[in-house]
Amino acid sequence: MIRKAKKKEIQQILIITRACGQQMKSQNIIQWNENYPSIKAFNKDLKRKELFVLISEEYIVGCITITPKIDKEYLPINWLTSNENNLYIHRLAIHPNFQGKGFAQTLMDFAENFALENNYSSIRLDTFSGNERNQKFYELRGYKKLGEVYFPNQSEDPFYCYELLCKK
Repeated sequence: MIRKAKKKEIQQILIITRACGQQMKSQNIIQWNENYPSIKAFNKDLKRKELFVLISEEYIVGCITITPKIDKEYLPINWLTSNENNLYIHRLAIHPNFQGKGFAQTLMDFAENFALENNYSSIRLDTFSGNERNQKFYELRGYKKLGEVYFPNQSEDPFYCYELLCKK
């Protein structure tokens, strides 16, 4: 089951994202750190009603932020569509104990269906250049790599920007 997150679940969501960060770090993927994702970011997502959790057997196993708000870092990218009617995916995480069971696919299916049902032109996201697993995950779903952005608080290396056109 996927539903909007509740304020009381923010700590559990942080536990999940920190576990993911540690797992990535152990694989030499320096994508998330002590600065990101932050409680401030999740509280902002929650306030805007853009933070969703995935529940399995009564446990929160993952989360995703789905927003129509474009980050300023994305403005220079030569996107496939105009910047007027798009959804952005941020902070997709599945606790390492639950990875490999299709939960990330489930969250992306949810986001893509949400975009279709609400007539968005496309879905956009970024993933760390050093995270080849994520790149392959999105590319197999049909996302096109269009450019790169930098988030210096996270890494000196670039993050690749991807877009998927919404087609009914």
